[in-house]
Amino acid sequence: MGSEVEYQEEKHRLAQLLEDPKELEHYHASELARLFKELYREEGQEVFVRYLRRVPEERLGELLLELPDHLRDEALEALSPQKLSDAVDELASDDAVDLMQELQDLDEEKERQVLSNLDDEDAREILALSHYDEDQAGSLMQTELFSAELDEKVGRAIERLRRLKREEGLENIHQVFLVDKFGFLVGAMPLEDVITFDFDKTFRDYLDESHKLVPSVKATDSIDEVVKLFEDYDLVVLPVTDERGKLIGRITYDDIVDVIEERATDQIYKMAGVDEETEEERHIGIITKKRAIWLGVNLVTAILASLVIGLFDETIKAYVALAVLMPIVASMGGNAGTQSLTVMVRQLALGEIDWHEAKSAVWREVAVSLLNGLIFAVVMGVIALLWFHDARLGLVIGLAMIINLIFAGLFGAIIPLGLKRVGIDPAVASSVLLTTVTDVVGFFAFLGLAKVILLS
Repeated sequence: MGSEVEYQEEKHRLAQLLEDPKELEHYHASELARLFKELYREEGQEVFVRYLRRVPEERLGELLLELPDHLRDEALEALSPQKLSDAVDELASDDAVDLMQELQDLDEEKERQVLSNLDDEDAREILALSHYDEDQAGSLMQTELFSAELDEKVGRAIERLRRLKREEGLENIHQVFLVDKFGFLVGAMPLEDVITFDFDKTFRDYLDESHKLVPSVKATDSIDEVVKLFEDYDLVVLPVTDERGKLIGRITYDDIVDVIEERATDQIYKMAGVDEETEEERHIGIITKKRAIWLGVNLVTAILASLVIGLFDETIKAYVALAVLMPIVASMGGNAGTQSLTVMVRQLALGEIDWHEAKSAVWREVAVSLLNGLIFAVVMGVIALLWFHDARLGLVIGLAMIINLIFAGLFGAIIPLGLKRVGIDPAVASSVLLTTVTDVVGFFAFLGLAKVILLS
């Protein structure tokens, strides 16, 4: 009952906001998106679209970008081309491109209609930015920025910034990019320094070597390089140039946060054997089919492990305690291997390890696994002795634990390295290969040692 009352209050609040668009200015797009998400869940598509059509164009674009993918798709399908054109016109260039590309994937004809409703300059800008590959810096670039020529007076530049903020809504301005008279990037100065300058002097009067050290990327550089620069230099904005060094745009930190989040999500999904695009589907059948393929692969590896167990069926019959302890060896190996695997996949994804460091990284993981193997071999040996009153059984599980953890650390490190070497994403196939190794080695070592030590 309480949740229903709370929802009705939020619905009433949303209706009031739409009646007085000025009030919307006090709400962030993510907050509005949450209200619309609640509205869709409680009232369905029809009410959701009806309310969405009442959102002013100056807030609609950013709201659409904050909605979950499936709701954004429904919104793009329901809203008219003219409404979408007006919304796109209010967005920064990078956000406008993102929205137009999503519309293109959904309905190419509608995307063309929206594009034709924009003025020629905006349309050309969107088309130019959309030509960059998704792994290039240009795909994250926005053309709205604040720059000044070296010989421009500081006061005149500040007045121009005021006008840009007032008339064009220029946002996230932390520094002024300095260019020569031909538009080539020379450096950058923080605004917190610029406002302390003598407004009658030029930027050249204050230019020193520190201002020339600003990092930059070309529009065709990889996003990996962009992310690394933001992390290494703690940047909030990065200038983008063309191949000749002419300033053409900038990349802001909010886009890099999105990239890092998307990559982390992608890694998590792949490690679990699921696909992000599939998980965004609303159709249960499609999701089931995609997951079933990966589960089928896991079934094959599980059967392989079971075949190894089958080789020692007589040993298990003669020593039933083996069946009780057997899963422990495989489980410990799997967990140890996953630790090594996760560390290696992450380091490879972030570019923190290269082939020259691979050997030392592998040996480090093996050494850690060996030490852990020795520790837990003693622990499980004592537990087995106290549990089954058989010192030989404690010796068997202790030795098997050491062997399996060594293999887990070794293969947890070399599997992602090997996959990376042959051009396969380590996050996709590493886990299933590692599970096969730790299960097969764990069962074979444990049961093989048991046959030799207990039944000889």
